[in-house]
Formats: sequence, C-alpha cells, structure tokens
Amino acid sequence: MTVEYVLLIVCFFMISLKFFFSAPRDAFRDYGPVLAARVEKHLVTGHGFKVQDGRSHEWEKAR
Repeated sequence: MTVEYVLLIVCFFMISLKFFFSAPRDAFRDYGPVLAARVEKHLVTGHGFKVQDGRSHEWEKAR
C-alpha cells in the first residue's frame, strides 16, 4: 500500500511540475506580441529625455 501512495505522489508531483514550468512559457509565447503591441501603443517616444546641455531633443523628419 505504501508503494502505491509513493507512486501516486510522484505522479502528482511530476504532472504539477510540468504545468508549473510550461504555463509561463506558453503565456509568453502566446501573449508576447499582444503585450508588445500594447507597450508600443502607450510608449511616448522622447518624453522626459534631455541632451547634456539641458535642451530638449529636436526631432527631424527622416530623409
């Protein structure tokens, strides 16, 4: 009877370990592009950055 309990606990532990390690990987793989799009949407480029002499950056249109 003890052997059955030990095997049951080991099986439960291995299955739990698989879910514990695979869930974050799946979440980042599936939702990484969505998160990147949200960050890019809310990103304010150049806000709060100053040149060393204290002036703000002067942005120019790309040539």
